[in-house]
Amino acid sequence: MELETNEIIHNRAILVGMNHTRKKDEIDIESSMEELAELAQAAGVEVLATTVQNREAVNAALYIGKGKVEEIKQLCDSLEANLIIFNDELSGSQIRNLEEAIQMDVIDRTTLILDIFAQRATTKEAKLQVELAQLKYRLPRLTGLGKKLSRLGAGIGTRGPGETKLETDRRHIERKIDFIKEELREVKKVREVQRSQRLKSELPIVALVGYTNAGKSTLMNVLLRNSEEYEAAREVYAENMLFATLEVSLRKMAYPDNLNFLLTDTVGFVSKLPHNLVDAFKATLEEVTYADLLLHVIDASNENYHLQKETTLSVLKELKVDTKRIIDVYNKIDALEDANAIPKDDNIIGISALNGTNLNELMEIIRREVGISMVEAELIIPYNKGSVASQLHEIATVITSEYQEEGIYFKIKIPAIEYPKYIDYEIE
Repeated sequence: MELETNEIIHNRAILVGMNHTRKKDEIDIESSMEELAELAQAAGVEVLATTVQNREAVNAALYIGKGKVEEIKQLCDSLEANLIIFNDELSGSQIRNLEEAIQMDVIDRTTLILDIFAQRATTKEAKLQVELAQLKYRLPRLTGLGKKLSRLGAGIGTRGPGETKLETDRRHIERKIDFIKEELREVKKVREVQRSQRLKSELPIVALVGYTNAGKSTLMNVLLRNSEEYEAAREVYAENMLFATLEVSLRKMAYPDNLNFLLTDTVGFVSKLPHNLVDAFKATLEEVTYADLLLHVIDASNENYHLQKETTLSVLKELKVDTKRIIDVYNKIDALEDANAIPKDDNIIGISALNGTNLNELMEIIRREVGISMVEAELIIPYNKGSVASQLHEIATVITSEYQEEGIYFKIKIPAIEYPKYIDYEIE
């Protein structure tokens, strides 16, 4: 009997990893498996057990050794698991061979991440990008996964925005890929029009980038609440889970002393991020290429933060934005025993978005990087120059004002570029 796509399947999984003893991985196996468990939980999977095999090289047919396969089969039987998740990307033939040997559904890390994105995508563009990445992943695996891909399902790895039966015919999938690419081009045109309108506003753009669950969305909401244009409805979704944010959020920020800028939140990165997913989401991540300043949010409480930092920087390099001005924002210092443990530099700051620690200092850095240089001045505006007084209220921050015999006294902060227009009214 075929399953309906809206039928809920309770996935009980065994996680499987390989520690390549011959090569030094970018992240140690224990941390990588912990992250895989978090990814599984984010996808709604119950993790029953984790097992790792130390091997010098991958088994071409099964990825892991035959003995380990038999051990996993017994583990699945004893724990009543119904899913096996591998920590690395598998070929179609490896998945087929493993499923035949264990008699259990097998997926890899890439499929898991794609499934999370499929669950969380809400906009048309995000759904198209996820489906494109899924099809690109499946296309070279038609030989190994043909039977599996042709059946309708509702479990991890079979989900897709608006998904129907996936035919095993290569040309059908290639046509579908071409169709989605064309739709994404149309969406891109709309976004380019919106972007050109933003650029005309001449407001600087500040982009939040970083590893998933580093606290980017939480920081965005805190900065929003301190903005003069705050509305609760403008807050973005923030949750303590991997990939809580998939869509780019853009908000106008307004602060005293004419500090106005656009703040954008982006999808978080993760180690071993599927290459097809990076390609598919490049259109969304293009917003970063137009930013005047990047705030690289780092989870200081994570013991592998330096590896997470390198993962983010490698993606930024792929997007060719690694040469932009970047400020490292070490978040969650409230969870550290010693907040002084983070590196020290003019381009580094430690904060807690949760309790507000050092947010004023962060704002000063933003002001330094993208703010307008301000001049403090004292002026007397004659009463017959009422239009000048009105202009000051529009373009300057009025600290104090009072009516005096000679005219209206102003103590102001005014953009340096505007100040020369009013120098004749300055008090000697």
